[in-house]
Amino acid sequence: MKLSYKQLSTYLPVPLSVERTAEILTLTGLEVEDIFAFETVKGGLQGMVVGQVVEKDKHPDADRLSVTRVDIGTGTLLDIVCGAPNVAAGQKVIVATVGATLYPVGGEPFSIKKSKIRGAVSEGMICAEDEIGLGESHAGIMVLPEDTPIGMPAAEYFRIDTDTVIETNITPNRPDAACHIGSARDIIAYLGIEADGLQLNLPDVSAFTTGSNAGPVQVEIENTEACPRYSGLYLKNVKVGESPDWLKNFLLAIGLRPINNVVDITNFVLMETGQPLHAFDADAVKGNKVIVKTCAEGTLFVTLDGTERRLGASDLMICNASGPMCIAGVFGGLHSGTTEKTVNVFLESAYFNPSWVRRTSKSHGLKTDSSFRFERGTDPEGTLYALKRAALLMQEICGAEPEGAIVDVYPTPVPERVISLRKAKIASVSGMEIPGDICKKILTGLGIEIRSESSEAYEVRVPLFKTDVTREIDLVEELVRVYGLNNVPLNKTIGYTPGPRGEREAIRFYKKTAAFLSAGGFNEILTNSLIHSKNAALMAEVKEEEWVKVINPISSELDIMRPTLLFSGLDVVARNRNHKSPDLRLFEMANTYKAVPGKPDQYIQDEKLCLWISGAENPESWRNTAAPSGFYTLKAAVDGLLQFLGIEGQEAAEYQDSVLEYGLEYRSKKAGSLAVFGHIRSKTAEAMDIKADVWYAELDVKKLQQADAQHAIRFREIPKYPSVRRDLALVVSKDVKYTQLEDIARKKGKKLLRGINLFDVYEGKNLPEGTRSYALSYIFMSEEGTLTDETIDGLMKELIGTYESELGARLR
Repeated sequence: MKLSYKQLSTYLPVPLSVERTAEILTLTGLEVEDIFAFETVKGGLQGMVVGQVVEKDKHPDADRLSVTRVDIGTGTLLDIVCGAPNVAAGQKVIVATVGATLYPVGGEPFSIKKSKIRGAVSEGMICAEDEIGLGESHAGIMVLPEDTPIGMPAAEYFRIDTDTVIETNITPNRPDAACHIGSARDIIAYLGIEADGLQLNLPDVSAFTTGSNAGPVQVEIENTEACPRYSGLYLKNVKVGESPDWLKNFLLAIGLRPINNVVDITNFVLMETGQPLHAFDADAVKGNKVIVKTCAEGTLFVTLDGTERRLGASDLMICNASGPMCIAGVFGGLHSGTTEKTVNVFLESAYFNPSWVRRTSKSHGLKTDSSFRFERGTDPEGTLYALKRAALLMQEICGAEPEGAIVDVYPTPVPERVISLRKAKIASVSGMEIPGDICKKILTGLGIEIRSESSEAYEVRVPLFKTDVTREIDLVEELVRVYGLNNVPLNKTIGYTPGPRGEREAIRFYKKTAAFLSAGGFNEILTNSLIHSKNAALMAEVKEEEWVKVINPISSELDIMRPTLLFSGLDVVARNRNHKSPDLRLFEMANTYKAVPGKPDQYIQDEKLCLWISGAENPESWRNTAAPSGFYTLKAAVDGLLQFLGIEGQEAAEYQDSVLEYGLEYRSKKAGSLAVFGHIRSKTAEAMDIKADVWYAELDVKKLQQADAQHAIRFREIPKYPSVRRDLALVVSKDVKYTQLEDIARKKGKKLLRGINLFDVYEGKNLPEGTRSYALSYIFMSEEGTLTDETIDGLMKELIGTYESELGARLR
């Protein structure tokens, strides 16, 4: 929220500096993010004064230059070289003195320095209008009227307006502070702690009067849930034109573009009071009737920006007798607003249900100053004040004349909010004793009425503009916020309560796992828990009824809770590859979410650890041949992690699904599925804008954590006896997998087999069609003594026999 310091000061009973104002706003919870100067002309014409050309001579070395002597009222004439063709003695001109900075139209700023031009000294500059930002003409210097006082600052002569803008961060629960009066109210409540009798300087609207007869336009509310109150006023003989300078400068200072006096007044009142207004061309209100209602689904409506929009059944509209004129609380229509031809105006001041406005604003992607406030809640009791304030300004500026009484349709008034505030509650929650007189000053300063007081509690009526104050605890928050969080005492000792054991174990497991993966070259990513439903549709294993859908998504591309981490990571892969970072090793440990089909409001939340690998296996180097990452790159990472966590003896089975083209699943007899990993299908990768191989693993965190908790580090003596290696070259069918060979070896080798390794795979010449050769090494060792050749040969013979009988293998 941008606040004009000049305008904000008009509501305060005492003068405050900019710095003190900003300090109080921050102390009361309205954090000041920026303070900057506003000037109607950039630079504010600082260092520029009115001067008189006393003498003018031709430059001795330049035909188009003149040497002048100029009086600027200091008692010393300045020598200034001027190239303008219209400069003449006796003229009153604008002089930029040495040190002044000029901001020319369409050019870069520059500073005036004392210099020599073709040998002649120049101590300033006689200015044209484009050189100081006042216009675009460069035909010659500006010549002022003869009676203009010499030495008068140019800013004073041209009535340059300056202001200071204070930009505050408005939290969603403080719509009352999204205006100048609301911000001023907080300042006064703070100052009222030390000073008595401070009152908010509200603009007086008592001078507003109307006739008692009904105005030309009638109002009907069909949907009172969406629009509990609608106030309006008919104004005739309105002269639409340019706004006065003070109004234009106020709007420019806070970042709004002046349009015309009628629209500018509605924007001014919005920023002053927080109540949005809308001005209709009354002659466009067909049938002289305003109807607040929804329209049929699919109704077409052209908004003020010229866009044709298809309305939803829940879009509240302001209609006339023949059709919609405005999206209520959000955006006006193209054909019903005020123009330079408007003569009669119907002025709207309404209270709309925040939920209805929020839904419509999001569905159409429209964010306006009005919708910002209506979405968070405006004051249903403030419609008439804002209407009268705007009407008085239109009478003053536009010559408007009210016709008929104000129309105020308020069928079911919003009930007043009365809360009991216990004094003991203030102390117990805040941790400090706030004196009773200060409590009452703060509450009164915030506009909260104290109905009664007992020894134990206050009974207060909270104004409806305080939309966030609905409970006793909210009142305590208001008191502490204004009294000052800096005053909350700090204990000398700070207590610490450790979390539950399970929570501590989860943190330990996360740190341990993350450290291992990071050491292996993986980078951790943190992604959004929301994804696009079209991505989830790529995974056939997760049915649509299992999606956890977001009712009011902040974006159409973030409409469901993620049932898998896969697509979040693929987004990161795509983004990095598109930014020329193709070599990736990523991991994330996070939750996934699924709905239980047929059981509303029941959900499954699982924590998963996922890995993504893409690009080169090793960094580019003169020592290494560039090689792409592959299945075994991923398998090595998964195997290494499981070994690190003490998980052994898992069974491997081939795996594929709708997103994994091929891969493995690791299972344990006790825990079931531990991990699945493999190659992402090309159609899935392409759908995520990835034109490269991606390898993906998904591991169950809960099962890994349980296994890790049961794993105890065991120490073993250094072997006393030597190991023995035997190699085999086997020819087998291409259907035989290495895992089958390994499983048989481990069953037969029992305690003596310490390791098995596949060191060569061959297909081609000298082998029967449909076969391949596996070369394997076996490491044997006993802890009881040195193995003999007889023992090892017998074991190898048994192993070869099993390979032949079960897999049809033969020695190569």
